[in-house]
Amino acid sequence: MEIDLVGHDFSTDLPPGYRFHQWDSSLLDAFAAAKYYSFRDEIDSNVFPCLGKLDGCRRLMSQIAQKPGFLPEATWLIAYVPDRRRPPDYCGTIQGIRDRRGLGSIQNVAVTPEHRDCGLGTCLLHRSLAGFQAAGVKRAYLEATARNNRAIRLYRRLGFTTVRTVFKSVETAPV
Repeated sequence: MEIDLVGHDFSTDLPPGYRFHQWDSSLLDAFAAAKYYSFRDEIDSNVFPCLGKLDGCRRLMSQIAQKPGFLPEATWLIAYVPDRRRPPDYCGTIQGIRDRRGLGSIQNVAVTPEHRDCGLGTCLLHRSLAGFQAAGVKRAYLEATARNNRAIRLYRRLGFTTVRTVFKSVETAPV
């Protein structure tokens, strides 16, 4: 799915109690944990088994951050901090890479189950798309698992359009 970034305002405000953190290598474990807790019980962890394991998410996050074209300004973490006495609950993440063609590649939009349905996915996407714009990127794309209807509805609502469909065979355990 793709979106044209030219002429769009992607400014966004998080709900009360939530805070954005831009990529910083000291937050690698927090990014990995948010990714793991978001994907571990979802269909995406069947398609991409590394998403179903904490060490797999840590390795993936490390690899993404080392890719040529990695854009810290398009890579964000959300923490829920209802009060200063409790540690932050890292509950959402998104990563951005400028690919060889100069397009923005969105990686792993993730919100943990207990923080869904309050607009965090929209906020993550807007913040990442604004980061791509700041880096001079004109178009961005992402891949979505076809059966992830919730994500596809979100992407379409934000203006993404389907440009191609790729099929991948996935082995699932018998129920």
